Amino acid sequence: MTTRDASSPEPPSGPDSRIAIGEALYGLVTLAVRNGPRQISLTAASTLSTLDRTGPRRLTDLAMIEGVTQPSMSVLVTGLEQAGLAERRPDPADRRVVLVAATDAGAGYLRSRRRAGAGTFADLIDKLTGDQVAALAAAVPALNRLRELDSDRRAAAADGPPAPAPPTGPQPGDGAR
Repeated sequence: MTTRDASSPEPPSGPDSRIAIGEALYGLVTLAVRNGPRQISLTAASTLSTLDRTGPRRLTDLAMIEGVTQPSMSVLVTGLEQAGLAERRPDPADRRVVLVAATDAGAGYLRSRRRAGAGTFADLIDKLTGDQVAALAAAVPALNRLRELDSDRRAAAADGPPAPAPPTGPQPGDGAR
């Protein structure tokens, strides 16, 4: 019979395991955000990361992906341009369309931000047991796949048709007469 040390709780299993895993991941994301460098807003960093991952995008696509209004995205992109992290350029396929792209400085900013965040986690990982480090290493492919799935979901939302507007005024069956 194997005994477990109190600092090594049983891994989550059963129907609640997805929630437990989600809560653990959310806690780590919160830690990363709280301890990360903050030269730009989280939405600006997310937008820059989207551009770095997917390449140049239309402003409307970026707004949809990031969940902000188009005017807000325009202001955000202007700030990124002023900081030298992004640029607007004509779409080679349609000169009437403007694309937003990360600059080399923007890509460099993201690399340094990721290195700083990875360093924070590396320092914490150094405090884990060998088995815990091995468990984390085994989870890396699944964690990367989660990131890909989110990226795919965001891109599909930007490329899909706009959602229908919610109905206004009294609707049949809502008791209003």
